[in-house]
Amino acid sequence: MNILDNKYFRFVWFNSIFYGINIILSIVLMVVLLFPRKVLIKAIHFWLSTVAWVEANLGGITYSVVGKENVPAPPFIAACKHASEWETFKIHLLIDDPAIVVKQELLRLPILGWHIKKSGTIPIDRKAGKTAVQVMLEGARKAVAENRPVFIFPEGTRVGVGESKPYKAGVAALYQELNIPIVPIALNSGLVWSKNTLFKKRGHITVEFLPVIPIGLSKAEMMARLKDSIETATARLVKMGAVKCGVEGCCAHVFPFAGEGVDFHSPTGE
Repeated sequence: MNILDNKYFRFVWFNSIFYGINIILSIVLMVVLLFPRKVLIKAIHFWLSTVAWVEANLGGITYSVVGKENVPAPPFIAACKHASEWETFKIHLLIDDPAIVVKQELLRLPILGWHIKKSGTIPIDRKAGKTAVQVMLEGARKAVAENRPVFIFPEGTRVGVGESKPYKAGVAALYQELNIPIVPIALNSGLVWSKNTLFKKRGHITVEFLPVIPIGLSKAEMMARLKDSIETATARLVKMGAVKCGVEGCCAHVFPFAGEGVDFHSPTGE
């Protein structure tokens, strides 16, 4: 048997390289923290593109993006299913210069927390209740004034394959306050990279940008459309499985710089 097919060997080998390269790049790129935020964003693109290359070429984890035509000009709200740790390493590759709503604890991490803060995230204290929403809205208004998209996981936490949690009030508050459209995002990353485990399977992940939810809807109507859109598409992608798209040019074949090599095509492969 090929030793690379042994899941325990792959667990140690891949995770050592994956987390090792993240630690190395976070330290090496500390110098970028001295420069303007836009310079850091370019460095983050290189960082995360390198990580995607490692995943594809050493871990057998590739991905493609469909429905990119559904993404409007910024500002907008991107509301994404959160199935695994995988998508947290792809946000900057999927959306240009996002203001990501993150839990405040992440900013306390040494080195990594400095990068997260400098990149222009919107930190919230999940225990602060209504105060947290007000702080989030303040950060989101600033991002919109800079013509940046706002990125949020509407369920507020990772959920397992086939599971769904109530969508939090934060996404509704953003929609009502900012008066900008929402782009729902579905994915099936949990099939390859499950939550609460360091074991990662080989496979192809599909990320799908869904039709925009326009401004002007009531809170109840928007929340119903958002959840139905994301959950229906996620179930479809999960049923489709973690199968390689078969379209030339997917992320496995190109050394990563600024997201190059990611396959953008329609759900039908056209």
